[in-house]
Amino acid sequence: MAEVEELRPVPRERAILESFFAQLGMFSFDRAKDYVEREKDSSRSSGPIWSSLLAALAHLAAAEKVYHNLTFLGQKIGGQSFFSRKDSIRTVYTSLYNELRKVVTVGRHSQPTSSSSSSSSSSLEDLLSHLSEQLCHFTQARMEMADLYEKLHSLGSQKSVNSEELVSALEATLQKYSSKFHHPILARVEEGFQTEVDVVTQLLRCQAQVSEWHFLPALLSLHGAHTKLAAWALLFQRHKETRKNLFGGQSQKAVQPPHLYVWLQRFHAGLLAKFSFYFHEALSRQAAPGEMKTLTARAVPDYYGKISAFIRKHDASNVSLVFDNRGSDSFQGHGYHHPHSYREAPKGVEQFPAVVSLPSGERPLTHWPNVIMMMSDRAAELNALDKVAQFYDDKVQSTYYLTRPEPHFTLVVIFDGRKSEKDQHITSFLQEISGSLRNSKPFSVLKPGSKG
Repeated sequence: MAEVEELRPVPRERAILESFFAQLGMFSFDRAKDYVEREKDSSRSSGPIWSSLLAALAHLAAAEKVYHNLTFLGQKIGGQSFFSRKDSIRTVYTSLYNELRKVVTVGRHSQPTSSSSSSSSSSLEDLLSHLSEQLCHFTQARMEMADLYEKLHSLGSQKSVNSEELVSALEATLQKYSSKFHHPILARVEEGFQTEVDVVTQLLRCQAQVSEWHFLPALLSLHGAHTKLAAWALLFQRHKETRKNLFGGQSQKAVQPPHLYVWLQRFHAGLLAKFSFYFHEALSRQAAPGEMKTLTARAVPDYYGKISAFIRKHDASNVSLVFDNRGSDSFQGHGYHHPHSYREAPKGVEQFPAVVSLPSGERPLTHWPNVIMMMSDRAAELNALDKVAQFYDDKVQSTYYLTRPEPHFTLVVIFDGRKSEKDQHITSFLQEISGSLRNSKPFSVLKPGSKG
């Protein structure tokens, strides 16, 4: 009988905790907060440790709402009892951490007695102390992730982003906390944390891989992020909130995804558009004739469609995205290559393949020496990443415009005849496409309400 007594869960309190974390896992932050506050008011006789944990959980739900909606980025927090206008997200989670530490300490210092009810009370206190300790690790993980989002937001105004450095930081965070809040009651919280960090890591890794023109790794990262985002979306579709209307009836409304999820979807869409442009040739080989145009038209933005429209409107002879392959031993050309297949390293003009070349799909060979010469002669200007270099060659009666979206890639527009260096339509178009390909805009719109 003693063994049965030991294994029996504390029904009511455990049910309350499971219900709270289930609601938190489905992003019903207000509902979760109201739920534990009601329980705290109705169970004043359950002891100080239970009451303290319920108060901390109400604060956790409020903090999670601010965290998932990213309202802590660049704007003041207000309108919630737990926050003052001077609070940063770090202050909020630190305060929560301190509350939870008190619960841990009280739980450890409670003295068990031999009576059955005291034994039951002691096992409850052990559980609450254990959960609070794991939640302390969770609040620390949240602070590290909030710091990362603040850093990402600040990168929105920069010309280049070191994605690999960010990926390393994320991997370290995941490794540090992946087994620190593993109690079954916290399963939803743990799963949500793992999914979020995995998605952000995959997207940033994909950003770095596309910028190195690595087809298969970028494709796998993009697919991995997409799969996890799709699983995450099911939580919103499955979970409905019941609302009462004026006439006594009820309606069910799907829970709205928080801003963090919406932002991750947007970041993924931007990477998908960039991926489909940088690997257009490789993807075209797998599509039926004409199908690729339909598929890329769905991308936001549709780089291929935008450039095609620009060529028609301004009668450009060619627009190419050039990859500077110098210093790379692994380069083998467009698309996927078996890791053990051998191909001699390219030399001369072959070190500068066209990633995409419109309208014909073939790079204009007669112009290529001029393009490479300009890339070399105007390197300092192009490396500024927001400058447009212009050059007119008398011999071939052609005008060249070049700009660099990121270190290994140069966007080139070629016109027959002479064009004005100050042609605003051309330079604006190149700066717009180049800025978009850099894909730092998602970072600038991390903050809710940002335009872009």
